[in-house]
Amino acid sequence: MAESPARGRAVRLGVSSCLLGRKVRYDGGDKYDRFVSRTLGKYFEFIPICPEVAIGLGVPRAPIHLAGNPRAVGVIGVNEPGQDVTTRLAAYGKRMARELGGVSGYVFKSRSPSCGLRRVPVGRRRGQGLYAKVFLATHPLLPAEEEDGLHDPARRDNFLERVFAYRRWQDLVAAGLTPARLSGFHAAHRLALMAHGARHYPALGRLLRARGPGMKAQAQGYFRRFMRALEEPATTARHAAVLRYIAGRIEKRLRPAEAAKLRETIRAYRGGSAALAAPLKLIRRHLRRHPDPALADQVYLHPTPRELALRHGIRKL
Repeated sequence: MAESPARGRAVRLGVSSCLLGRKVRYDGGDKYDRFVSRTLGKYFEFIPICPEVAIGLGVPRAPIHLAGNPRAVGVIGVNEPGQDVTTRLAAYGKRMARELGGVSGYVFKSRSPSCGLRRVPVGRRRGQGLYAKVFLATHPLLPAEEEDGLHDPARRDNFLERVFAYRRWQDLVAAGLTPARLSGFHAAHRLALMAHGARHYPALGRLLRARGPGMKAQAQGYFRRFMRALEEPATTARHAAVLRYIAGRIEKRLRPAEAAKLRETIRAYRGGSAALAAPLKLIRRHLRRHPDPALADQVYLHPTPRELALRHGIRKL
């Protein structure tokens, strides 16, 4: 059985301060994002950071930008090329990577020379903000997204799924890694992994059965492959395949009309006329009346209330 996130403890996210309405921008303003601040703020504990202010740049301040090439950028003043904050930003990124080791995800400001994850101008090309690049070099598996990406339903759901999975892993490690706990974590994510591609669950199972590395190395290799699997899009077709698999397990215990309704709801989801929440809600209702031990611990079907609310529209986003 997988270790589940402690329900009384907040899941912590790093977040660019300007997205919360803090006036830390170079022009003295902010980049308040309603979804990040008001919706995610109900479910996560934020650690707000503005690396540019943290390294001593004032508000307001002369703007900075990326220079050089995307692989070896410098951060210099737009109007004052002699102003070079590359070393200070990189050092701060390394420092915060050490201090924020307990976060379960990070929301960065898009197109920022310090915080942008992608599409940050570097001359005529595009790169990554220096602080974000340095921070994530230490935590390459940490779920990270820009506020722009969170406005896209698919990217938002993928980010949230990875955040909660990352947190479950953190709780597992805190409880103490054992072969039994690692196997339980894997088993509990079977359906979730199937939604990202049929090959992931058996491939990860082979990693657990392989002999050779010690427990710590085996767990690290497993988690690296696990998080990469979750980055692969969970498409409507893949979700529908998982739903049909579940239906096949439980429909013999249902009345004919109930089984037909379930199949119809899955087809509606597959055809785009129903949300994923519709068949999942119906399945959970049937499982309360007809428990299936093989499905009892699946995080795909039984997420925490916090994850359920955010990912499946129990509360309007």
